[in-house]
Amino acid sequence: MIIKSPQTRQEFFDYYDLRWRILRAPWNQPKGSEQDELEGQAIHIIAVESDKIIGCGRAHFNSDSEAQIRYMAVENEWQGKGVGKLILDELEKRVIAKGAKKIILHARENVVNFYEKNGYAIIKPSHTLFGVIPHYLMEKKIE
Repeated sequence: MIIKSPQTRQEFFDYYDLRWRILRAPWNQPKGSEQDELEGQAIHIIAVESDKIIGCGRAHFNSDSEAQIRYMAVENEWQGKGVGKLILDELEKRVIAKGAKKIILHARENVVNFYEKNGYAIIKPSHTLFGVIPHYLMEKKIE
């Protein structure tokens, strides 16, 4: 498995398609809803196995010292096999290298445990996406 940033037009297409299929399509959200206005300044990471993108994640900075992770997604058949951890580790490494002292994220209820195992703590309940997916604001302080 290779962990890297998408480089080609096709890799970016497949990256956004995975984000949409895992994070938006099950809730009947339109194509395009998997992207936001920060794509151009964000750090994008993909996990590739046999030339197929099987996982992805993104980070951006909210301030000079606070980074935020968003859009973590792993193909269903690859979930629970360490792909998410590899992506998270790479995102953390890159934002720390750029000066992050704190990393935040809004975790879906079903993945709070994953983030807790990786050093994040719940700060407070956050929003409810699409009216049905509770989220929690989580934070990891960098020593």
